[in-house]
Amino acid sequence: MQAPPSVQQPKTSGIEFPVLETWDSSAQHRFIKPVKQINDGPDVAKFLTSKAYRDIGIFIMQLNRAMCPRKSVGSDGKDKIQTFQIGSEYETQPEGSIRKLQEMLSKMESYIDEAPPDQGPRRFGNISFRKWYQLLEERVAGLLQEFLPRSVLYFGSEGGRNVAAADELTSYLLGGFGSAQRLDYGTGHELSFLAFLGCLWKLGAFKDGKADGEIERGIVLGVFEPYLRVVRRLILTYTLEPAGSHGVWGLDDHSFQPYIYGSAQLSRAITESEPMPLEGSLFRAPKPALVVKSEYVEQERKRNMYFSAIGFINDVKKGPFWEHSPILFDISGIKDGWGKINKVCSMSLFSIVKMDALMISQGMIKMFNAEVLSKFPVVQHFPFGSLFSWDQDPDASVPQQTAHMVNQPSSATSMMPPPPAAGVSGMSAPWAQSASTSSSGPGLSQSRAPWGPAHPVPRPSQPQNGAAVRGSAVTEAPWTRSSDRPSG
Repeated sequence: MQAPPSVQQPKTSGIEFPVLETWDSSAQHRFIKPVKQINDGPDVAKFLTSKAYRDIGIFIMQLNRAMCPRKSVGSDGKDKIQTFQIGSEYETQPEGSIRKLQEMLSKMESYIDEAPPDQGPRRFGNISFRKWYQLLEERVAGLLQEFLPRSVLYFGSEGGRNVAAADELTSYLLGGFGSAQRLDYGTGHELSFLAFLGCLWKLGAFKDGKADGEIERGIVLGVFEPYLRVVRRLILTYTLEPAGSHGVWGLDDHSFQPYIYGSAQLSRAITESEPMPLEGSLFRAPKPALVVKSEYVEQERKRNMYFSAIGFINDVKKGPFWEHSPILFDISGIKDGWGKINKVCSMSLFSIVKMDALMISQGMIKMFNAEVLSKFPVVQHFPFGSLFSWDQDPDASVPQQTAHMVNQPSSATSMMPPPPAAGVSGMSAPWAQSASTSSSGPGLSQSRAPWGPAHPVPRPSQPQNGAAVRGSAVTEAPWTRSSDRPSG
């Protein structure tokens, strides 16, 4: 099914960076009620060549780059550095579209008062979460009507069609707040809320914001961070279980994206025309090793999303940091700065041949691809409609079959987390693969951060279940093709 023609984004420099398309509201469009398509492990391979996967990757990179500090030359000829922090004007003085979403999240949070936690004995999640979720389901249509414009809810709908944009938005919004059935919350639910924001972007909901990263910063700091606060309160109030967790060998029991945007916040400053830095940190940025010092985390969590996520871990877990969060502990030993931790891509535009060249490096986005987008237990409940389509991306290459992909669990066994493997986990998307690492090189261990040396402080040893796997599968998208390096 063809999407409406997209509105071209303004070009501000000689370099183009990936931006999620905005659809033409004057063109009619047939919306589809999102449905589950990933039913067994092998379906993940198809997902990794879908248009939905492509669009998720573009949107993540777009938001990530917007959060990187900016530098410019002041009237005195000196460099001026601008940073983007929690609690800044992007949250406190947002655009109208951002403010409305903040009000919607606040109203959702207020439902907690109507569904107080059950005081009876329980082993896992509190059953009162089901009442809260039921309230959300009953009121979600009214919430969308109250806080989103009609031009978005009924975007380009053909006359007489039963499904509107509101139906697709509803699926992703409800999916962003955990499972009432399983009383859990995890990175798959976080992904669903990202898709909700991506749908709004495609439907033109954020056109009231300024280009060149301004509205993207509003989305991250003004909507996504407040969303995480609501989710964290839900987790604490109803003791929600981690969904699809790898236990101690996962990055975080509940979230992933705040580590992407938070590490970008602390990376070396760039100009509007520069790509993301591959190493280095913002001047006077906190050292990554300081994440193990709880008193310092308490200070920084008010400003930075990475430290905010670490702070929540400290709220719910006790004991040595290296013991309950070994991968984050490994990351804290990186010596080359926050740029290396984030380390996403550098890009140049070959305008003559109309080719975007993306040099992708290991880092948070590579981990996100491997640990979220490529894991059946995480993405199995993600629904597909027209805005995030199950249709094949015509520019994606056929994914290679790795041992991990072959051994994906089926839906019948998806409730149990897979045993930790020493090889590459998932498929290495081009926006998540190191440009300097051959696809035939050694695989990456799940229990270690995929980029750096061992931390100088001892950490627990990883359980060894299986031999190391060589190679990683690559999925090509048009925004990842390079004219100066081989594809795949």
